[in-house]
Amino acid sequence: MNIFYNKAMCFELTEALINDILFSMEDQKGEFFVDTLEGMISGDIPENNKERRFRSLPKWDSADGFRLMERFTASFKNPLIRDKLTAALNRGKGVFRAFKDVLGVYPEVEQRWFAFKEREMRRVIFNWYNGLREEWGLERIGGEPDETGDLVLEDFRIREGTTNDSRAAAALHRLCFEEQTDSRSWVFPGILALVAESGAGEFAAYAVADNFPEESALLRITALEVQPEYRGLGIGESLLTGMIERLRERGRAVVIELPVKSEGFSRVLLRESFAPISTCYRLDLALRK
Repeated sequence: MNIFYNKAMCFELTEALINDILFSMEDQKGEFFVDTLEGMISGDIPENNKERRFRSLPKWDSADGFRLMERFTASFKNPLIRDKLTAALNRGKGVFRAFKDVLGVYPEVEQRWFAFKEREMRRVIFNWYNGLREEWGLERIGGEPDETGDLVLEDFRIREGTTNDSRAAAALHRLCFEEQTDSRSWVFPGILALVAESGAGEFAAYAVADNFPEESALLRITALEVQPEYRGLGIGESLLTGMIERLRERGRAVVIELPVKSEGFSRVLLRESFAPISTCYRLDLALRK
């Protein structure tokens, strides 16, 4: 083992160097190397590289970028946007431009893509760096990026709703009513309403709670609805958590009814320690003559 090589050329993977590597990996026109002695990126490599001081950066080409877009699209929960991204990926020519065009329509989703892409590319860099350390007889380091979940939520503002939000909430409720054929009564702002706004100030979602009509000891979340383009981003769960925190002060039990097409949200309710108490079925006799 070349002790001098291990000690002198084991460069530190600093945040600045990671950013330089990320930039260089996406430059498809040039070939770049890391100078393991200086800990910096180089575009040239000496002909005499016997000590292998200059090492190639992690492999990253258009095929890797396309596979990353496929993974992002497949993992996206919102069917509306997922279908548009899938259509862009199936175009054949101009795939990358089409993919970017779809993201450009949804700034919050675009930010989520950038976060997803950087996290995954950082993972590639850490694996590459640890491969070098193993070659040099050194232990692997930690610090690989964690699953960041719904980073896009950082761009949403959740506030208490007022009567000024009634028109936007009613429009969203009518849309959801058409989707769910839900016949429950609707009220806004009730005893408590929360509204989620996008970074651009657009009305993205709301939740509203009111007194339960038959039980004074119960509070009822009468609606929790999200605009189609913002679904699957964790906004509904954030609204639910906010409602629980505020309703907890009232010291009463809280119930919520889920339309059948929203049963997937039951996993969120179970995480918040909700327990199912009934199942409701509907029969339209007008259709059974």
